Amino acid sequence: MTSDLPNKRFLILCTLRIGDVLLTTPLIRSLRKAYPDSRIGVLVLKGMANVLEGNPDIDEIIESPHRTTLWNRLKEWHGLWRRYTYALSPVSSDRARFYAFLAAPFRLGFINAHTSSFSRRLLTHALLFDDETLHTVPHNLRLLEPLGIPPDGTVVPPTAGGSIPVQLSEKKYAVVHPYPKFTYKSWPLENWVQLVREIQKTSMLVVLTGSHAPDEKAVVREIARLTTALDLSGTLSLAATADLIKKAQFFVGPDTGITHLAAATGIPTLTLFGPTNPVKWGPWPTTQNCAQQPWHHQGSQHQGNVWIIQGSGPCVPCHQEGCDRHAHSKSLCLETLPVNAVLDVIQTLALAS
Repeated sequence: MTSDLPNKRFLILCTLRIGDVLLTTPLIRSLRKAYPDSRIGVLVLKGMANVLEGNPDIDEIIESPHRTTLWNRLKEWHGLWRRYTYALSPVSSDRARFYAFLAAPFRLGFINAHTSSFSRRLLTHALLFDDETLHTVPHNLRLLEPLGIPPDGTVVPPTAGGSIPVQLSEKKYAVVHPYPKFTYKSWPLENWVQLVREIQKTSMLVVLTGSHAPDEKAVVREIARLTTALDLSGTLSLAATADLIKKAQFFVGPDTGITHLAAATGIPTLTLFGPTNPVKWGPWPTTQNCAQQPWHHQGSQHQGNVWIIQGSGPCVPCHQEGCDRHAHSKSLCLETLPVNAVLDVIQTLALAS
């Protein structure tokens, strides 16, 4: 199946959120390394392309709107029709499989137990999705097996050129990203305030990052008000945020896409985990061998440049949306995670440096 691949066109489909898109970059890097002259496109949902900014392995990015008119959707589908030779989808969804069917004659993707027989037939090579025991990076790389392509586990962060805000040049700083997308992954605001104050006692400048979403900016603004940390929320693109993080002394954040991005830059990355399964979704260390699993199911852990600080409890990780089973629920394991658990790791980093 690989004899005539060098002249082919590949499309990677990831119709999920920023963190999911970022974790497809090892798949893209593997294709680029194996066949540098092939053309590689990536299809993502509208608004997710910024996590791929500056990625040298990608020739084109296609943004698909969540919702649009039937006429615009038909034009989109017509524009995709067999533009590629191979379509690879790490997402197990009917939408991704259908777009793969439109885009290429050879289609590799995942199915699970509830995938309909019709949707399964949209793929020419179907693999069973593992949502429990295999990390997302090596899981995505399984799509290379039918093609005989060696895997490369490098997660490629976005970049806007490498510059950082002028007020931070020649200064040592830590980046704290306090706000996750979902409440059930959140840590109490007072804990973030205490953490920032303790870091500031070491004469380290603390920079707060976040999106321009009103709720997120309000939380970050309040932490900045109570600590005098530098609030850059809503002022940087995702790629510029990656450039900022890359030059930091260390990063602290919850279980969210920016934390995956921080880990990909190679700096020491501390992340707070509660309900989420770290085996599947722990940030990927930059030196990790993609043939090995970096994380265990339970317990605080360290691999490479990443520290997972996990809340405690007999149900951890429950794989649920918090204690009340919805996105706005609190998670007791995170609510009770002490600040000292994070400070102990920071102290270890300080001693090592």
